[in-house]
Amino acid sequence: MNDRPRSDGEPGDGTPDFHWLYGGDGSDQDQDRPGRREPRPDETRVMPTMPRPSEQQAAPHPPRERAGTPPTPPPLAPTPGGERPRRRRGPRFYLRIVLVLLLLWVVYLVAVPLWTWKSVESVEWEPKGDRPADQPGTTYLMVGSDSRAGLSAEQRKEFATGNPKSQLSDTIMILHTGSGPNLLVSLPRDSIVDIPGHGSTKINAAYSYGGPKLLVQTVEQNTGIRIDDYVEIGLGGVAGVVDAVGGIEICPTSDMTDKLAGLEIEKGCQEVDGKTALAYSRSRHTSATGDIDRVKHQREVVAAVGDKVISPWTFINPVRYWRLANAVPDFFAFGEGTGPVQAGKWALAMTNVDLSCVVPLASLEVRWDEERSQRMFDYIKEDDVADMPKGLCRANGGLS
Repeated sequence: MNDRPRSDGEPGDGTPDFHWLYGGDGSDQDQDRPGRREPRPDETRVMPTMPRPSEQQAAPHPPRERAGTPPTPPPLAPTPGGERPRRRRGPRFYLRIVLVLLLLWVVYLVAVPLWTWKSVESVEWEPKGDRPADQPGTTYLMVGSDSRAGLSAEQRKEFATGNPKSQLSDTIMILHTGSGPNLLVSLPRDSIVDIPGHGSTKINAAYSYGGPKLLVQTVEQNTGIRIDDYVEIGLGGVAGVVDAVGGIEICPTSDMTDKLAGLEIEKGCQEVDGKTALAYSRSRHTSATGDIDRVKHQREVVAAVGDKVISPWTFINPVRYWRLANAVPDFFAFGEGTGPVQAGKWALAMTNVDLSCVVPLASLEVRWDEERSQRMFDYIKEDDVADMPKGLCRANGGLS
């Protein structure tokens, strides 16, 4: 049974001989078998090989990701200095900055007047007794007091104010706002009217006799117009406001020299400071019409100040806005019951005057023309200024 031939053709024990796979010829024997030759050293041995340069530097393969796991993104390349790359700021970032700055600016515009309002003087002005009934629209009585209270000796000298004990109303104006154009009417300080309890005399004496209350009562009884709000401007108020807005333009029609008012200017339009604007609005000794020309200059100054106050530069320039807001407590006083909102409405109306004139006059003695002045007052009481004839509103009161 052991005589079965081997695979290499030689008789043996029946075990297959696979030496031929390793280079043998089937006739050689291994060491354990006599007569079989040893294999050559290089027939079955794997010779070591040197790795290629590219293989030495190759990075190790990353571990295989498990099935269903998203591949790991490659790490960001480091930036010089080890800092992460900055995120690019888009338009929304800059829009937020603009919106924050605008919000802060609005807060500033609102906060400054509210802060200064705490220092504004309140004046008792509403008279007792019978008064005209409520009327449509809003009518303000604006009084420029020539009181020297609050002015230092240097300021009285600078503004040429004279007697420090004077308590007269240097300027009296009615400002009416409503459904039609805004109307500003000057009541000359030397107007002869009936003052309750004091007979017929100059209207500015009412302020000296009984202060704001008697002055309001006098105006209401002689015009039939109900006064809704009261605004008082101190003597230095004009100078302070004009300087706060950086000066105004006035246009005198002739050379003017008035030592009593401290004025000396030439004919023609020109920029002036607060001191000159105040002297220009106070002067009444440079023309034959005296007080008539003075109230004309006063309305001119009011209009010029209004133009500067409502200009965009006032609200863009924080310094100018601050100076203007802080000039109010020093030179303006408002009637009791007037809040910052009502004061703002008055300021807006004052800076937007459409019609400006003197109450119709009958003579240079500053007596009102009864028929024409009453017609003007009726248009105001009915808030029908838009239909008022132009002939009733004249810069010189209708005097030729």
